[in-house]
Amino acid sequence: MRRLYIFKILLILGIIITGFYSMESLVSGGEDVASEAFIIELQGPISPASATFLSRGFREAEKRNASLIIIMLDTPGGLASSMRSMVKEIMNSSIPVVVYVAPKGAGAASAGVMVTISAHIAAMAPGTNIGAAHPVTAGGKDIPRTMSQKVLNDMASYGRSIAKDKGRNGSWVEMAIRESVSITAEEALKKNVIDLVANDLDELLQKIDGREVKLKQGTITLHTKKLRKVYYKPGIRDKILRTISDPNIAYILMMIGLAGLYFELAHPGVIFPGVIGAISLILAFYSFQTLPVNYAGLILIALGIIFFIAEIKVTSYGALSLGGLISLTLGSIMLFEDLRVSLKLMAPTIVLVGGFFVVVSTLAFRAYRSKPKSGTEGMIGEVGVVKKAIDREGLVFVHGEYWRARADERIEQGEEVVVKGVKGLILEVEKVNSK
Repeated sequence: MRRLYIFKILLILGIIITGFYSMESLVSGGEDVASEAFIIELQGPISPASATFLSRGFREAEKRNASLIIIMLDTPGGLASSMRSMVKEIMNSSIPVVVYVAPKGAGAASAGVMVTISAHIAAMAPGTNIGAAHPVTAGGKDIPRTMSQKVLNDMASYGRSIAKDKGRNGSWVEMAIRESVSITAEEALKKNVIDLVANDLDELLQKIDGREVKLKQGTITLHTKKLRKVYYKPGIRDKILRTISDPNIAYILMMIGLAGLYFELAHPGVIFPGVIGAISLILAFYSFQTLPVNYAGLILIALGIIFFIAEIKVTSYGALSLGGLISLTLGSIMLFEDLRVSLKLMAPTIVLVGGFFVVVSTLAFRAYRSKPKSGTEGMIGEVGVVKKAIDREGLVFVHGEYWRARADERIEQGEEVVVKGVKGLILEVEKVNSK
């Protein structure tokens, strides 16, 4: 029954996860027409989840034969790898792309600068800003000096090449990267970083009407005044992936999952830790599909768990647990390629999870090695009192129960005896002080 119960839970989870994969983002609007402005809202950090969402949005726009794609952008920056994927998607689009930094109060910082200048038309709303594109680590810290120069030079040349291709101010883009400068929408327009400033989408569509843009298939003229606005909304899958694609959250989910399954293996039949562990692992692997996972780190973490499990069966006097902690630590450090789990999160997690594994391993080992407490094996070595004199056979009180007993010698009532063996329902005993 317990196995059937677990199977049903896992089956339901599988159906739910499959639904997340298959569910498309909702698009407001009716029939497919060739007069649509397809609007994709990108808010929050640029991550693998947002890059995937943008890619799916472009595919949907192509299916609907949209006339224009507008990306409403508001981001503090994000991963360079995800930003590059988004830039390639925009620059190679067969549909004109407008990146519009909006609404008022929004910004295009760091990686958002590259996304903005890569558009066929770059626009901003009043009260927004752009810049501060100096590259840093995923944790927000400066990159080590030697590596910093390589990354800076690479990013600066990348920004200049994009700006040159779009006819924008490459010198300012390089300053934003090297010196973290940031400017307002009005300053960006004056410095030729963007093409226009618009208060809202309606004004934006009015201002870009009649403009010429260069696409891979040639130069076209935009006719945008009467375009119908269609919004591409994030679906359940996108919202979940956006939440759990943070490497710190993915790491916590994986550790909870491993701990839960380990506890279930060490104490079969508990069920709840196993169910929580399975759910957490499924969510972790779901987020791993978009994160740059280093499989060497993943294998090291799995090896650490194997060491902890082996500690239950093998007397290593702590050597396997120590090896497990080392593997767990190294695996956590190496888990992701282009980014790292926060050290402030990693250290206590390793201590807590590693301590959990060691404690559970110790308890399981003691239980495995300890003398049986029940059944016939548990009776051997128990001390009891003779209640009816034993003359070849008598009656003793052992372990809270009355038993028939046999002995090789006469033992008087009231004397203490120790159980040496069990044959059926009869105990074989001898005097406590017998040699």
